[in-house]
Amino acid sequence: MNTIVKFESSKKKMSDKMRHGLTTAILLFILVPVGEAIWLDVPTTGTKCVSEEIQSNIVVLADYIIISEDHSLKPTISAKVTSPYGNNLHHSENVTHGEFAFTTKESGNYIACFWADAKSHGNKDVSINVEWKTGIATKDWASIAKREKLEGVELEIRKLEGAVEAIHENLIYLRNKEADMRTVSEKTNSRVAWCSMMSLGICIVVSGLQVAYLKHYFEKKKLI
Repeated sequence: MNTIVKFESSKKKMSDKMRHGLTTAILLFILVPVGEAIWLDVPTTGTKCVSEEIQSNIVVLADYIIISEDHSLKPTISAKVTSPYGNNLHHSENVTHGEFAFTTKESGNYIACFWADAKSHGNKDVSINVEWKTGIATKDWASIAKREKLEGVELEIRKLEGAVEAIHENLIYLRNKEADMRTVSEKTNSRVAWCSMMSLGICIVVSGLQVAYLKHYFEKKKLI
């Protein structure tokens, strides 16, 4: 009987550890900025854009390249990256590949737009591969390990420290954003309440004036 109880207790502890590990992995996946590869089909006319909401003081690295199966054509594209305030961060024309890097100065949506250059694509859509990295994903861990002489467990611990810092910064950003949204919501509710009270007051005043006018009209016509 005691053996069964100990086995069930050990099994429960293992289950709790697995659940805790799964929760940590999910948090790392959701909260830590990572790199991602995007495949875009740019139409012959028009622009294809991608955007990402990024907080301030985050390093962004990206590169893009045309993927063409038809080697008889050498299509070129133009690219433009803008900040949430409309500042131009990168602009290239008539290129087959390119890259850009910057550190964000304000929080918001950063937009990268691509369009095919005229008469370079044979009236066919142009396929582009975009690799976009932000935050901790931009770090070159091989160079860091070589420079600081880290290896094995030390390097993994350093990576975990970076991930924890990124999670902490994201949580602070989300908390501040939630506070801003709550403030805007409270102001909006207050304005709606004042607007409703003013509308009600105007309706009462107009109704009173209408009653007074009708009373005066009927008295003048000697109907009452």
